[in-house]
Amino acid sequence: MNITQLARLPFSGNGAWSELRRLDLSIPFLAWVVVVPMSFLPPVLLYFAGTQYGDAFMQGFGDKEWRFITTILFLAELLTFFVMGWLIHAVMDSHQLEISFQDAYLLAAIAPLPLWLSSLALLVPALAVSVVAVFAALFLSCALVYQGVRSFCERSDNDVVVMSATYTVMSASLLAWGVLMAMVWAF
Repeated sequence: MNITQLARLPFSGNGAWSELRRLDLSIPFLAWVVVVPMSFLPPVLLYFAGTQYGDAFMQGFGDKEWRFITTILFLAELLTFFVMGWLIHAVMDSHQLEISFQDAYLLAAIAPLPLWLSSLALLVPALAVSVVAVFAALFLSCALVYQGVRSFCERSDNDVVVMSATYTVMSASLLAWGVLMAMVWAF
């Protein structure tokens, strides 16, 4: 699987997703090779922005305990992967959609990729750039969940049950993401 195929995932149905599924990636492999390295991006870049830009980025931004905040953020991201994999499976089951645990965790590893990559916007010392990057990442993440659920459950376009399941998963995801961001600003 190459970068162009990965870039097609939020916008395509079964083609790219079935190829990703065919790779038969185990949950430990996903955790160690995808989730752990990508989960390092936001804390490292947040630490960089907090210590290098400080109040130039946003008022009060430089006065935070970045070592503590970024360590907790990293650990929370790892925990979120395991909770979201379980949640995706449970939500699909409650909507009478068939999905294996392996596919649920594959989706839990792929869906936050845009959010992790949006942290690269922290390299630019402008809050507006980060805000735009995060909103674009949220859109792509929602699209990934919808297309992944639709593909893994082998449903057609505009399936109301898939939309409902996606809405439930994304609501829980946004709640978890909101808690992570509130934690960053609380300390």
